Amino acid sequence: GAALAAAALAEPGPLTVWSHGDHPAAAAIAARSGLARVRELWVMRRPAADLLPEVDLPPGVTIRGFAGPDDVAPLLAVNAAAFASHPEQGALDEAGLAERMAEDWFDPAGLLIAVDAEGVVLGFHWTKRHDAANGEVYVVGVSPAAQGLGLGRALTVAGLRHLARRGVHEVHLYVESDNAPARRLYEGLGFAHRAADTHVQYARH
Repeated sequence: GAALAAAALAEPGPLTVWSHGDHPAAAAIAARSGLARVRELWVMRRPAADLLPEVDLPPGVTIRGFAGPDDVAPLLAVNAAAFASHPEQGALDEAGLAERMAEDWFDPAGLLIAVDAEGVVLGFHWTKRHDAANGEVYVVGVSPAAQGLGLGRALTVAGLRHLARRGVHEVHLYVESDNAPARRLYEGLGFAHRAADTHVQYARH
């Protein structure tokens, strides 16, 4: 590990490094190498069979599955607005979306979209079924214009119900540790975090 870090640090300039599982040895190497701890990504989990609350949608809002090409542009627009400051998700473009949709796990019925009475896309919840036992809250995004309506909670619950119907035993998700609103939402729906389920990013600026 130390040899790999030394090789990575040999060239000057900005550098980011991930420690998966927040390993103590990685923290020691980072400290010796002058790398700062800049980001924590949590994995949270819940049993799929646990009961979920009933959620009321705002008047005129419905949730449906992905309907095809006509949904691509509005979906990308909501994603860009919702994740404008996110280092990875906010950069999703049409090519990246097409690449993900070409994966074997993609299920149009598992890409849930909230629309208003005029059909305007307000938010989405992209679920992922990894295998027979494991599912994921892959991405939940709500347009800034629709914040405060409870759509994040409603979309998350709808996606969890979809995954439960697909027969998975456990659902997990990734969330930034400093995203307090998202953590409150997920904790309120029964997701829990263990210390070992922490990914840490170190950086040299």
